[in-house]
Amino acid sequence: MQRPPAQWAHQPQAGSVFVTPEARRRNRFGLAVAGIVAAVGLSAVSAFGGGLAALELRPGSSHDVVSATNSSGANGGATPALSDVAAAVLPSVVSISTGNAVGSGVVITDDGAILTNNHVVATARGTSVQVTFSTGQSVQAKIVGTEPSSDLAVIKIVGGGTYTPLAFGDSSSVKVGDTVLAVGSPLGLDGSVTAGIVSAVDRTIDEGQDGQSAAAKITGAIQTDAAINPGNSGGALVNTAGQLVGINTAIATSGQAAGNIGVGFAISSNTAKAVAQRLLS
Repeated sequence: MQRPPAQWAHQPQAGSVFVTPEARRRNRFGLAVAGIVAAVGLSAVSAFGGGLAALELRPGSSHDVVSATNSSGANGGATPALSDVAAAVLPSVVSISTGNAVGSGVVITDDGAILTNNHVVATARGTSVQVTFSTGQSVQAKIVGTEPSSDLAVIKIVGGGTYTPLAFGDSSSVKVGDTVLAVGSPLGLDGSVTAGIVSAVDRTIDEGQDGQSAAAKITGAIQTDAAINPGNSGGALVNTAGQLVGINTAIATSGQAAGNIGVGFAISSNTAKAVAQRLLS
């Protein structure tokens, strides 16, 4: 494979992430990737989001993670308008603020468990974080558990209530060229939706040490050109059936630019679901 342009050669820095497309056995080269920890206003960092679907709770308590009725990603009929998908997904995607960082999250149980990135909550003071829904409603949540090695965490809304969870789809069925939506709070703009396609699957992402959370090596990641920017971290990547297929986590950057250049990465939903179930139990 032809070597990428010089500006892609990575320089190890705190907060950087390096991507190695091992699955395709290509030559190794470093891609400087923004490791997404949060932002203040329109100038700081973070990353990705979104999801929707016909939902079905597995038998058991309200702590059960929601699964999609059709995990293949097909919706069994005509493809819905992307505006309909977005409208169905938005109630399940939240903005998260720890006081030191901002990011996004996805509601995964009807009693208010929320899945996000570990790097979004790693800087929280204590165990409390603020969660804001697309309606503007703000509530408090506590950290339930974190897994730095997979860069995932679960928080839960305190004070009770019933919420709209997003169904998990089967990320192993995702194909290159599939249409996806990213939903989250880029640059603090709550409830933002972007569209694109799956650019590649089975990527390996090495997240560098950012000085605040442990480095993680993520395998089986989904690459997308759906616009992802600081603040989208922990948000959902969904298919056209409204199912969660990934948790947006990192973006490749070129030179000094920290925004979207069309190369984003999401932790696969199958990995995210397994981690969430471990943390909830």
